[in-house]
Amino acid sequence: MPIKIGEKFLDKPIIQGGMGAKVSLHKLASAVANEGGIGTISAVLLHEKNRNKELTYTCKGIEVEKLGLKPYLYAHELAREIKKAKEKAPNGIIAVNIMFALTHFYELLMTAIDAGADLIIQGAGFSKDVFKICKKLDQPLAVIVSSVKAARLSERLGADIIIVESGDAGGHLGTLEPIWKIAPDIIEAVKIPVILAGGIFDSKDVKKALSLGAKGVQLGTRFVATYECDAHENFKKMYLKAKKEDVLIIKSPVGMPARALKNPFVERLLKEEKIPHKCPFNCLKTCPGEDSIYCIADVLLKSVSGDVENGLVFCGSNVYKVNEIVSVKDLMKELTNDL
Repeated sequence: MPIKIGEKFLDKPIIQGGMGAKVSLHKLASAVANEGGIGTISAVLLHEKNRNKELTYTCKGIEVEKLGLKPYLYAHELAREIKKAKEKAPNGIIAVNIMFALTHFYELLMTAIDAGADLIIQGAGFSKDVFKICKKLDQPLAVIVSSVKAARLSERLGADIIIVESGDAGGHLGTLEPIWKIAPDIIEAVKIPVILAGGIFDSKDVKKALSLGAKGVQLGTRFVATYECDAHENFKKMYLKAKKEDVLIIKSPVGMPARALKNPFVERLLKEEKIPHKCPFNCLKTCPGEDSIYCIADVLLKSVSGDVENGLVFCGSNVYKVNEIVSVKDLMKELTNDL
């Protein structure tokens, strides 16, 4: 039985992973949604930059204070991305991935709900408040976990979907274990739909996930290598040129290990361990600012804009298998072949 999200049903068991900063925006998300999957916008660095704007007191037409919630600074850039995605894919499912580690998590969450996101995907930290807010506003919620304990707690608190992310995923990692090792116990532990993420590459992996009892899979790396991906062509070419030995685990200012491609920036980081920088973004709750080992916002924005020598290029463990740029339509067809 297909997953139901609000009043919509997921046609194909594929979620496109939310990739920040600005790798997966409305162009990619809408293309995936139009092909029957869930297209995901990453909220990283889409918060309101003008911190002097007036607060917003409603969400979905409801006065937030009547719900016991606080007014918030509306994230107009995120709202525009959601609106554009829904205009391009009016019948599709658009999700927004919001890292709990983000300084402006609350305003991004409230804005995403108000702007009409079909699904909130929350990872990189855990907060019971997220479940309360989504329940009050009748908002479907998926939670990214890597353990049975976190999955059970998420289900008990009201999550609609569990996304199990393994150590083979790109970007920040909650575990270094492979998906096929951690998935069976989590699938067995909960009754709500489970999605497998991290290391999923082709239709064989999709079929294997479904055979274990998962209801679908989430992929990021494969969707970077599409014409519709919002990242610069230089970013995509890094994927095409990648070799297995280029895939490294590095330290992140978030306090978690992260998987990225070797390039001059990463080589410098490994050698110097700390790269001096300014910190104009204030994007992470736990970031010590200029005392952090580097500014992750700065280097992520550089890479997605095309400066892949001085930027950070996140990737999944199977990136070296990517050998061509394809359309989202063709990739979705390949992934769901003979399901």
